[in-house]
Amino acid sequence: QGRMWAYTVGFTVLPHVGGFLGWFIHRKEIPVWYEKLKKPSWCPPRKIFPVAWTVLYTGMGYASYLIWNDLGGCSSKAIVPLGLYGAQLALNWAWPPFFFGARNLKMALVDILCLDGLAIGTMCSWYRINKTAALLMVPYLGWLAMATCLTIRIWKDNPEQKTGKSE
Repeated sequence: QGRMWAYTVGFTVLPHVGGFLGWFIHRKEIPVWYEKLKKPSWCPPRKIFPVAWTVLYTGMGYASYLIWNDLGGCSSKAIVPLGLYGAQLALNWAWPPFFFGARNLKMALVDILCLDGLAIGTMCSWYRINKTAALLMVPYLGWLAMATCLTIRIWKDNPEQKTGKSE
């Protein structure tokens, strides 16, 4: 029983690791570069992002634990559902380096569009295994939809930024 607690915490915390590192590494780019970009009126305030990502990463992390647990750990049955999850998480973590680090809005857009597909695939594969886990992904997909639209809008409205960093 004590070990299951550790797995629950580990799976729940894992998504936060890449999210925190992405923020920590690129935090100086936000006031210097991001604030100067033209953004749509519906862009959420900066203060909302860490709160939203904390909630979303916690939900998806716990959901991944439910799937892992229901499939008996790292079994052959877990390869596709947890593989999709891992792939979408990797693309999620890759977005800040593309957007803030390289300032490559086009690559950030390609990344988030692929991320959308993998996140939907993850949720669909999870639905047959554990409906609660799949439903825990719904807020994440909603936020990704907004983030995708925001990335498209920023990419379109900042043409001088489309090629990435200019030194």
